[in-house]
Amino acid sequence: MDGSKNPTSVVCFGDSLTWGFNPVDRTRYGHDLRWTRMLQTELGEGFHVVEEGLNGRTTVFEDPMNGDKNGLAHLMTVRKTHMPIDILIIMLGTNDLQTRFQFGAEALGRAMSRLLDYAGRDLDVVEGEAPKVLLMSPPTLGELKGTPYEELYLGPDRRKESGKLASVYRRIASEYGAAFFETGSVVTVSKLDALHLDPDMQAPLARAVAKEVRKLA
Repeated sequence: MDGSKNPTSVVCFGDSLTWGFNPVDRTRYGHDLRWTRMLQTELGEGFHVVEEGLNGRTTVFEDPMNGDKNGLAHLMTVRKTHMPIDILIIMLGTNDLQTRFQFGAEALGRAMSRLLDYAGRDLDVVEGEAPKVLLMSPPTLGELKGTPYEELYLGPDRRKESGKLASVYRRIASEYGAAFFETGSVVTVSKLDALHLDPDMQAPLARAVAKEVRKLA
């Protein structure tokens, strides 16, 4: 690597799946376990991976219960905080499927389009050039009955709408010139809580995402 050249900056923007929530003990995975840190290892020194995961983050909602979870509002700051960003990875949507928001897959696609629109704009500031974007659909929700999140995802349609996200996001990504990856093609959610990723899912996701990132670099 040429020491005079900065590494390719990769920002992972998402919710608890990006933050590294461990469904086994409800803590955060350590640096040696969470997929975002493994992604750094997979990509090597020519890349710099930045973690921007927040538990409960939505696409566009101001959460009336938990507050300050609006991904669109956060993205505006994140883009400026980490300039210049070469590759922006976005994985959101699981929290928007909670019953109180009443969002289905198509509505979520329209919400995600707002993030992709903003991500694709050049900012009128130093180093504000628009990054390349990789949109990732979260894995489909599991069986929620008996889990800690059952009351948040009431109704049989929540899993059904979750299962539609990959096809909707693929279409939206194409419309905005973003790359797309379906995480459900390589990982499944934990049976413990039906939302998050078990320890053995971290490495496969990191390897798969690394391949997608290299295509954009």
